[in-house]
Amino acid sequence: MTNKHPRIISWFIVALILVLLAACSSGGGGTSSSGGNTSGNGNTSGNTGSNASDSKSSSDGPRYTFRLAETHPAEYPTTLGDRKFAELVNERTGGRITIDVFPSAQLGEERAAIEQVQLGAIEFTRVSTGLMAEFNQDFGVFSLPYIFDDDDHVWRFLLSEAGDQLLDSLQDSGFQGLAWYSSGSRSFYSSKPLNSIEDLKGLKIRVQENQVNIALMDALGASATPMPYGEVYSSLQTGVIDAAENNYPSYYSSGHYEVAKYMILDGHQRVPEVLIVSKTVWDKLSPEDQEIIRQSAIDSIAYQREKWAEFEKESETMVRAAGSIITEVTDIKPWQEAVKPVIDQYRDKYANILDAIDAVR
Repeated sequence: MTNKHPRIISWFIVALILVLLAACSSGGGGTSSSGGNTSGNGNTSGNTGSNASDSKSSSDGPRYTFRLAETHPAEYPTTLGDRKFAELVNERTGGRITIDVFPSAQLGEERAAIEQVQLGAIEFTRVSTGLMAEFNQDFGVFSLPYIFDDDDHVWRFLLSEAGDQLLDSLQDSGFQGLAWYSSGSRSFYSSKPLNSIEDLKGLKIRVQENQVNIALMDALGASATPMPYGEVYSSLQTGVIDAAENNYPSYYSSGHYEVAKYMILDGHQRVPEVLIVSKTVWDKLSPEDQEIIRQSAIDSIAYQREKWAEFEKESETMVRAAGSIITEVTDIKPWQEAVKPVIDQYRDKYANILDAIDAVR
């Protein structure tokens, strides 16, 4: 007996030390199963799950890891807005909700991403309102030409009660609209010289797939060619299409200026971006989590608009330096006259929204 006691005590001490070591290793600065907010390009933002105990009220509850599909590159202004949104959600939930941003169409081009969000297969996406018109007809109003005077006019409408109602109208289509993002104005660019409205006649022009865009091209005497954004470069390069239309940042970041060096700044559309979540996912969230996500989306707008303004100037500088030939439109009236039949065709359909746009002019 006297020989066994020291041995028992020794084993007890060893066991105690092992327990203490295990406790130390598991209680350190590790993240939760949902981890930090890591975007698809490898950047990490926001707080990790290890901070959950620091903000008890927001960190209590289910833990989620969501995905956000983005078609543009990692440093594009909409992607930066996505990441700011994800960062704010992560911070405000103490790391309990993570939203991973996947740029460069890693989860599919915009239309495919919208369809997957509608089904709940992907939780969030940022897309052009031009494409959303195929899922909610009210969003077709943004494709109508020359309905906004300038960027300030666009934002007075988007941030109005009518803009909020438009976001909520997406519920009937299987989404919840969260926030609007900037996308500037759209103009035409081509592999062929563009000096006036007459030069558009007969051109095959890529457009976003909706009926208003097709009617717009018809009014300009061009041939509308709907296709995914990711196919535009090769289609311009091979002559499948003659032209496309977009804003300066997209013209630059996509490399389209390399194969279509002529651009005419007619500013025919101001089509905002929209951040959306699957209604299937949204309805499963608590009211508290819904409010955090909604407010975080709204609070990311100012950051995205700032980054947009910076990149728009940078993009113009870069394409001009690369040899793009940019033509300014000094008289917009012939363009407005040419597309007036499109406005007349859709005025009754979008009467309430157009009235709301005019009310904040």
